[in-house]
Parts: sequence; structure tokens; C-alpha cells
Amino acid sequence: MNAIITVVGTDRVGIIARISAFLADRNINIEDISQTILSGNFVMMMMVDISNSSKALEETKTELAGLGDTLGVSISLMHEKVFSAMHRI
Repeated sequence: MNAIITVVGTDRVGIIARISAFLADRNINIEDISQTILSGNFVMMMMVDISNSSKALEETKTELAGLGDTLGVSISLMHEKVFSAMHRI
């Protein structure tokens, strides 16, 4: 079972490290990752495997939003099926 995580905000040291540690602590595996810096703005998208997560999807979503607040970025998490439906042409 996969989910998509998006992260957007002002670039700073440690964003990827903190989010990766958060995911590892919850047994969520990063399947694919893409990140870039656009005019000083950090933009990252991750495909993660949540099938072995130690927390429910909604709880993880809430905790990631809180981590985003701490890091000064916006973090969102949605199930891959929802993401795909939203971005279908």
C-alpha cells in the first residue's frame, strides 16, 4: 500500500533528514523520492510504502503536518489512489 508525501517550503538544512527519520521510526519505507530547490524554495515528492506502518494513515498525516510546522514547511500525505484520482487528466 503506497502513499504520496509532498513537502514545500523555504529551504533549510535537515528537512530530508528529519522527514526520513520520522518515516523510519514508523516503519514507513521510502520507495521513490524527488526533490529540488526552486528559487530558494524546497520542493520534494516521495512515494512511500505504508503497508507496515506502525501508525494509522490519518495519525501519520496529522503528525507529518506537525513536523512540517516545526520545520517551517508544508507536508501533506495522501493515499496513492486518492493522489492518482486527483491528478488524472
